[in-house]
Amino acid sequence: MTTRSTTSIRRARAENAGRLSEVFDASWREAYRGIIPGVALERLISQRDGEWWRRALKRGRPIAVVETGGEVVGYAAYGRARSGTLRCEGEIDEIYLLPEYQGLGLGGRLFRAVRNDLADHGLSRIGVWSLEDNERAGGFYAGLGGVPGPRTLDRVAGVPLAKVGFVFG
Repeated sequence: MTTRSTTSIRRARAENAGRLSEVFDASWREAYRGIIPGVALERLISQRDGEWWRRALKRGRPIAVVETGGEVVGYAAYGRARSGTLRCEGEIDEIYLLPEYQGLGLGGRLFRAVRNDLADHGLSRIGVWSLEDNERAGGFYAGLGGVPGPRTLDRVAGVPLAKVGFVFG
């Protein structure tokens, strides 16, 4: 007999803070090892502990989680565009899944749910930033219909890194 896990997408709650920290840690190590220098990457990861996530959840910017089998395995932070550089109304700030859940379609489901929520709030043209060297993320956004747009240089933990904006709608 096989059991099926239920997958759902919902708003994050305060009790998810620890798990959000774990997802952030694992996904950033997988995504950015070799792109963000080791010491800078470790510094960034160490700043996103459970307390950081509890404060983030109180700030009012939406964070959605994807849950499967009762466990949070990914999240997306999103809302009104934070700057005019993307030339979009809405923005997905972050979208990450635990490495073992990548490639299963959960990221696409989470992206579409967040995009629908933004559209429901009148934010139909959305954008997302990706580090240029993160080819996997670039392929993910392009596969969802994102069009590469503005490029800029960003400082991540003091390290200059090129990033590209993907625009939807």
